[in-house]
Amino acid sequence: MKKSKIYTIYIYFFGALGGLLFGYDTGVISGALLFITKEFNLTPTLEGLVVSSVMFGAILGSIISGPVSDRIGRKKLIFILGLIFTLSTIGSSWPPNISVMIISRLILGIAVGGASGMVPMYLAELSPANNRGAITAINSIMNTSGMLLAYIINYSLSHTGNWHLMLGFALIPSVLLSLGMIFMPESPKWLAQKKNITKAKNVLRLTHKDERAVEHEIFVMESLAKKEEKGEFLDIFKSWCRPIIFIGFMIAILQQLVGTNAILYYAPTILSQSGLGDSAAITSTVGIGTVNVIMTIVGVLLVDKIGRKKMLLTGSVGMGISLSIIGVAEFFPGNIGLIMILAMCLFMVSFSSTWGMITWVVLAEIFPLKIRGSAMGICTLGLWTTNAFISLLFPVFVEKLGTGTIFIIFAIVCGFSFYFVKTKLPETKGKTLEEIELDMRFGKSKIS
Repeated sequence: MKKSKIYTIYIYFFGALGGLLFGYDTGVISGALLFITKEFNLTPTLEGLVVSSVMFGAILGSIISGPVSDRIGRKKLIFILGLIFTLSTIGSSWPPNISVMIISRLILGIAVGGASGMVPMYLAELSPANNRGAITAINSIMNTSGMLLAYIINYSLSHTGNWHLMLGFALIPSVLLSLGMIFMPESPKWLAQKKNITKAKNVLRLTHKDERAVEHEIFVMESLAKKEEKGEFLDIFKSWCRPIIFIGFMIAILQQLVGTNAILYYAPTILSQSGLGDSAAITSTVGIGTVNVIMTIVGVLLVDKIGRKKMLLTGSVGMGISLSIIGVAEFFPGNIGLIMILAMCLFMVSFSSTWGMITWVVLAEIFPLKIRGSAMGICTLGLWTTNAFISLLFPVFVEKLGTGTIFIIFAIVCGFSFYFVKTKLPETKGKTLEEIELDMRFGKSKIS
């Protein structure tokens, strides 16, 4: 029993490290960009490349991580991702020129994209059934905690302008992740698929409370392996699949199109241009990051009580109002920094508790088992691609159209997201995955 508790804590800790790295590496650039831009005299296009290179790498990482993990195992892949995190962090933190930085961040993105899906899946496959939902939620919380840590590091170093250390701090958790994975067990599900039932049982004994729970888990794995219907990629184009794929794909890209990454990645730049100094702009992101973490926790606590659909609709309204305030404020002269900070906090309250986490819940629920892997791959690809292009083009569009116009456009997208969820997305609260699959497959899902 003691051994089980020790290993459970150990597993959660290193799972959290993977989520922490994902959040830190995507959030730290927001503050570092101010000083990188000055040192290298970046154009808006190069600014966008520095930020978005991670996202373009993540597209590749999200595509290849699944097949690679099926071949070599979850544990080995996460260990390799830790090594990629470490080497690419060195390259992006102390580059001889901007080209090396962009290439290093592109490689870093491969690790980010791989970790975004692989770490929670690995933890879920290790954990008892009654704890899997909570573990997935912990990973989401750690993602936002990683972003908050990035904002705090940025703030603590803002008076020095040392962007090298801002980016380089990620070396600590990345090295720990690789070292920790050496002593982690392999996924029991992967071992069972490879017919290593004895090893799978031994791994389950590390995290399960009693032998009956272990035997039950093994029985379920073997039963699913025998009964699971083999799906093919072309199945996603069948008439009954297309509407489900469309809903999932739209939810995935709308999460990015509502403007969240413009705030997460460019908040200090926007606030600095609104009348705040560089240090004050970076300081304000600590508050925004804190709100992000707290409201993610609130969303985790409410999603099974209120329901996915109602929370997404509420989030769309809150985000639309906050983005409209930011957009309108930009058209008025004067120091509008305080208004921008409050509006960004309102946005994070609305986004983090709804679209930020519920998108992943919905995508995990609505797809039938037969096409789940392929469907998730398509939606994840759409999400990261949208993320990358917004990150790349935001500085360019701001230069051409102005910050106010861009945020008004984001607000209009929020209005569309409200309409789409209201008319297209069925509520899945309280239903088993099998019930959801039958409803979606045979057209019985209720839009309510």
